[in-house]
Amino acid sequence: MSGLPEHEDGKSSTFEVEEEYMTMRFSELGPEDKVVLVVFWLLAFNIFLQFFTRYVLNDALAWTEEIARYLLIMTGFMGAIMAVRKNTHIMVEFFYRYIPGITAKVLSILIDISRIGFFAMLAWISFRVAGRTRQMMVSIDMPKSVIYYIVSACFVFMTVRAIQVALRHWRQGGSDMALHCIERQRRLDEEAAS
Repeated sequence: MSGLPEHEDGKSSTFEVEEEYMTMRFSELGPEDKVVLVVFWLLAFNIFLQFFTRYVLNDALAWTEEIARYLLIMTGFMGAIMAVRKNTHIMVEFFYRYIPGITAKVLSILIDISRIGFFAMLAWISFRVAGRTRQMMVSIDMPKSVIYYIVSACFVFMTVRAIQVALRHWRQGGSDMALHCIERQRRLDEEAAS
């Protein structure tokens, strides 16, 4: 007995993933999801090409390492747009467990406003950095500022998605975590009254 929760068949349920998370429907993907999927596969092809030319042909292509670095940067920032849309960025849930429901709602609003401001500020800063960058990429004849402009555009899209998430939270009365706190507080109040 491992001390872990078990199903009726005796198997541990700790690392099992619900089936609904295992299926992916292409029609449910947002536009940024499709773009990051293409960039990710370009990255995978580029790394395979680098491996093949270096270890099989014993004559590595010079540009594959640098392009892989830039594709990885693009994948990370484009994936962050997706995380903002789904509201799945890492957050601290600890305080939500111990604060009253109305405080959780106010905290949720402050977090949404802070997140919008943070992404907008980073969009502006990365745009300014891109405008000041005069270096060229080492292996191909393209300015490095292109990468910074892509990062800036990603922050703009993150800002837009953060605004959409904030509006969704406002319409539903708070974030999912705040609503959970409000519901918990309501149940505690009902138990105390009875």
